[in-house]
Amino acid sequence: MNPSHHIARLGRLVSAASLEPALLIVTTAAVTAGGIAWLAGAGGLADLLWGVGTVSAVVPAVGWVLSALRRGHAGVDVIAVLALGGTLAVGEYLAGALIGLMLATGRTLETAARRRASHDLRALLEHAPRTARRRTADGVSTVPLGEIAVGDLLVVGPGEVVPVDGTVESSSAVLDESVLTGEPLQVERPRAAGVRSGVVNAGGAFELRATATEQDSTYAGIVRLARQAGAESAPVVRLADRYAAWFLPLSLAVAGLAWLISGSAVRAVAVLVVATPCPLLLAAPVAIVSGLSRASRLGVVIRDGGALENLGRARTLLLDKTGTLTRGRPCVVDVVAAPGWTPPEVLRLAASVDQYSPHVLARAITATARERKLDASVPADVTEEPGRGATGTVDGHRVTIGRSDFGEARPPWAGAVDNRALLDGAAVAWLTVDGNPAGAVLLRDPLRHDAPRTLRHLRSAGIDRVLMLTGDRAEPAREVAAVLGLDDVRAELGPAEKVAAVRAERDRAVTVMVGDGVNDAPALATADVGVAMGARGSTATSEAADVVLTTDRVDRLADAVSIAVRARRIAVQSALGGMLLSLAAMAAAAAGLLPPAVGALLQEGIDAAVILNALRALRVDRATRPALTPDTEAMIHRFAAEHDDLQDVLEAVRAAADRLSNAPGSQALATVEEAHRLLTERLLPHEDAEEHRLYPALAPALGGPEATATMSRAHTEIERLSRRVATHLHLAHVAGGLAPEQLDDLRSCLYGLNTVLRLHFTQEEESYFSLAP
Repeated sequence: MNPSHHIARLGRLVSAASLEPALLIVTTAAVTAGGIAWLAGAGGLADLLWGVGTVSAVVPAVGWVLSALRRGHAGVDVIAVLALGGTLAVGEYLAGALIGLMLATGRTLETAARRRASHDLRALLEHAPRTARRRTADGVSTVPLGEIAVGDLLVVGPGEVVPVDGTVESSSAVLDESVLTGEPLQVERPRAAGVRSGVVNAGGAFELRATATEQDSTYAGIVRLARQAGAESAPVVRLADRYAAWFLPLSLAVAGLAWLISGSAVRAVAVLVVATPCPLLLAAPVAIVSGLSRASRLGVVIRDGGALENLGRARTLLLDKTGTLTRGRPCVVDVVAAPGWTPPEVLRLAASVDQYSPHVLARAITATARERKLDASVPADVTEEPGRGATGTVDGHRVTIGRSDFGEARPPWAGAVDNRALLDGAAVAWLTVDGNPAGAVLLRDPLRHDAPRTLRHLRSAGIDRVLMLTGDRAEPAREVAAVLGLDDVRAELGPAEKVAAVRAERDRAVTVMVGDGVNDAPALATADVGVAMGARGSTATSEAADVVLTTDRVDRLADAVSIAVRARRIAVQSALGGMLLSLAAMAAAAAGLLPPAVGALLQEGIDAAVILNALRALRVDRATRPALTPDTEAMIHRFAAEHDDLQDVLEAVRAAADRLSNAPGSQALATVEEAHRLLTERLLPHEDAEEHRLYPALAPALGGPEATATMSRAHTEIERLSRRVATHLHLAHVAGGLAPEQLDDLRSCLYGLNTVLRLHFTQEEESYFSLAP
């Protein structure tokens, strides 16, 4: 797994790429200096300088042609070489220098639009361990990884990478397997469970029995897959060369006939001069480079023009789940309180104990408590057992947050939490206070707000098949696929299985693969276009990708595809339009109406026209992203933050409905009154501000007030249900308590209000809040 070969190949590419700018400098200087000499009356010196410029272009052009012929195709550079040779033969040095300048310009621009030629595996290799700690009768010693044999007993310390595949010999191991599966939640592997190399020890030290050598382990296989996939990726044939298949023989035929009929070699050279496919050499690269520039302004780094061109032709999209369609980190989705407790109390106590824990779930709990402005207490005597949770003294009470161990004393409400966790694909952190269960925090890796809008725009841009490839479990994967309307989902896949799926899809259409983990790197390298979520994704994934999204927004992918489609369309338009003009000029040259030098100047005019057209790719296409004013963007960010702050209100409404179902007494009534207070004081003013401030500000960008009409209807329903709850509370106060006939309707109002609010929040986040960067 020595990367020196790949680094050397990359160096050769960089060296080759430096030739074009040097040629551009030489030809520009020759044309300019020759022009100055000609204006000064030194015609001989001018011809000498122009001749030098012509010769300087001939040598590398011949090399490019020979290289193309070795690859089995003759590109448009053949015409340029013939035209350069012809101008030297007949003494039309100015025309030759101009052709050399055009050729150098095209090749320099194309350097920025070249398909990647190598996949740098250094990041993959840096993650792989070089040594392992082996336990023998003499103790623990550090040995090179290549010396590890099947059956060796290894010690893996906290934070270390598992060096080879093996089985757990300790009582358990807590692992971060996201490097292989992409799943951000840590997992606990019991004794004798299998562990793959490349995962990270997220708990205490454990012993591992090796079941494979270094070369036969999982992580080494990932590196080999990435290398093989990179080797399979052939360079994309230039857009110009596809048209050259008919333009080249046509140009040669016209030049030959002009010479045969007129007997003048100068006329034949004139035909070749105006036939020099500068619209092909320049238009396509300029449009492609313009597209690359436009994409970079949006935080999308496209490595080369071949990737942009393929992105514009793509019809199949393959997506990883975790970190791509989802946020890639767990978030609190609900807080459930036991009777006698409230959700804010449960969350505050959990955050108080977890604030010193490095666990991924603990970080999510403490972050949510901060967002909801809950003041966590300073705990004392905090201890943490890897894989079990944290325990500490908070406000004089012994508090534990983590795995449950209720046994037969499991309360009835806990069963409902288990069911919800199973249905939602969520993890549960249980809270106990002084040994008694007090509540639970449900966490899940949520869907990105911008994912639905992104997929809609991708389909409108030409993507007609969207699949999910994930190493995650089938249940949460299918739920995400159902919400997004994906065409297919394949779960519990390893890196090799992802590569096989990508290859199968490539046989059907141009395929784009999007991912963010090291486990995705081989699949990205295999796809026609690999897209890495580079803002938080691994370096290895970015190295293997053609496109890197430097902002943590998947909707930039839709922007990139739209830019690629538009840039490719403009490139084709410019190339075809330029060729038609060149064909007309060829006819004039064949008839003797255009001498070579005049033909070269005319060709420059054609070039200017097609370049100006190609530069349209720099312009912003508003079709996929509405234009928002800075004030509107600021307003979107404000209301998005308020959505986070109002999550406890939604939980309070749900908790009030649950309390009515379990024990419809005075305590339940007090819970409903508290939920109604939160609705009145916090949520309804938020909805009113959205209706009268945010929606009118969004209407111009979205095409008018009709675009927000359905959301306004949701506001009306939220207000109606809130009034209905208020009426029930008024009746209860008059009667001294809730009447039995009120319970069903009041529960229905509260559950309905919770459902409408969650759906409404999700719709706003997907449709409106995702518009602001």
